Amino acid sequence: MDKKWLPLTVVLGVAGVAVVTASLWPEEEKPPLPRTLCYGALSRQTAELIDDGKGGEVSAEEWESPGKGELKVFKGCGVMRANPDNDYPRGTFNLIIQDELHDSGPRKDSVPLGPGFKGWVRPDEAKATLPAGCAARMGSTAPYITVELITPSQEEKKKLVDRGTAIHRSTTVLREAATNLARLAGC
Repeated sequence: MDKKWLPLTVVLGVAGVAVVTASLWPEEEKPPLPRTLCYGALSRQTAELIDDGKGGEVSAEEWESPGKGELKVFKGCGVMRANPDNDYPRGTFNLIIQDELHDSGPRKDSVPLGPGFKGWVRPDEAKATLPAGCAARMGSTAPYITVELITPSQEEKKKLVDRGTAIHRSTTVLREAATNLARLAGC
């Protein structure tokens, strides 16, 4: 081998080793996505049921307020989906947990939440009342703790999903949220 090619051979050899090392080097691991959302009320799988037809990874933002007067419990959770076009997630639905002094009863055009649950469902909104005793266990003096699901993406006028599908999805989400919150509160 001619000595004039030796530096080039060494440089190419070092570059080849660097490429192989870089390809085998472990990448920085991303932390795993949380398995539950909204104060432990929803599994990621259930939260993904409500969709606006655009897909995207599900995430949640939780917030809390000390309440006013006799009302002491107010927690909210906004469930969002990643946008493929930009870095700003879009809201899919909100879950509101709060104490109430009065049972508001069902809304117009709603259907019952189903056996074992006190509540109602519409395509764009649903509400469940947690079992007796939950209010006290959650730090409230009010007689009721409610879980409200607000799903603007399922409004009938948007025609993204039919009424039956929207009610089924909302029922599934709200029943899981009410069950898990009651279990976490121990009531």
